[in-house]
Amino acid sequence: MEAKLISQKNNMEIAIIAHDGKKAEMVQFLMDHKDLFLKPNISLVATGTTGSKAKNAGFKVTPLLSGPLGGDAQIAARVAEEKTKMVIFFRDPLAKHPHEPDISMLMRLCDVHNVPLATNPATAEILVKNLKI
Repeated sequence: MEAKLISQKNNMEIAIIAHDGKKAEMVQFLMDHKDLFLKPNISLVATGTTGSKAKNAGFKVTPLLSGPLGGDAQIAARVAEEKTKMVIFFRDPLAKHPHEPDISMLMRLCDVHNVPLATNPATAEILVKNLKI
């Protein structure tokens, strides 16, 4: 089964999430690829603070709740509804997160619905370089 994002030619919703220690890295990633993320057919959704930081950097972002308050679950729902076509989630694997069940659910739903998920900058780089939009 071919990933949905490869054949997506119209609008594409990409979710961005970053744990506290990775937010600056996410903003830098967005800036490094702003030619992609500023395209009119790309829409970004983000959890709380990640979205605020991306907006402050000049990106148009639909904000959702903070991760611990349900933002990860909101993005998981958007994946299940086939609205979100790719998730970029810069996780901090060394920190403990009280909303780990929501994170696991998001990752599981990306697998169930065949939605590409990058959990680190190296994987995200491969995904964005291979978008055919």
